[in-house]
Amino acid sequence: MKRSFWHRLDLLARHVVPVLLAFALVLLSTVPLRVPLLNLVFPALALVSIYYWTLYRPDLMPPAAAFAIGLADDVLSGAPFGVNALVFVLIHAAVNTQRGFFLGKSFAIVWLGFALLAGAAFTIAWLAVSAFYGLLVNGTGALLQAGTTIGCLPLIWRLLVQCHLRIVGQA
Repeated sequence: MKRSFWHRLDLLARHVVPVLLAFALVLLSTVPLRVPLLNLVFPALALVSIYYWTLYRPDLMPPAAAFAIGLADDVLSGAPFGVNALVFVLIHAAVNTQRGFFLGKSFAIVWLGFALLAGAAFTIAWLAVSAFYGLLVNGTGALLQAGTTIGCLPLIWRLLVQCHLRIVGQA
């Protein structure tokens, strides 16, 4: 039986939502809000999205998408080119290797896992930026941004769960 055009379009839309949502979160993270130093502490929302989709629907968040999202984040945020791309691909790989452990665990365990990975991600980014500039840059911004990213996980998680439920047709 041949599927209708609208059915195929619906399937395509459901499959690209996670990646488009992560790109939208990159845009949201880089919008100039005219609040002094907010960019230093604004959470890395795309990191949360990559973690979520890699954990629960890795088929909808391939490594190439994580890389492209990272490059977009680099370009829009002014970070050295490739830093966020590297970090997002490393997070993707780390989550993929630990999926079996996290699936079926409580939200607190998943959040703790994210906290550990986010800490590693911001440390890697800080080291990469330091290497790029050839000096040890101040890590306070990375530490603060890691804290806000970890702290905002439940809010972004709720949005991602709702999107996930709509994708699978349960909402």
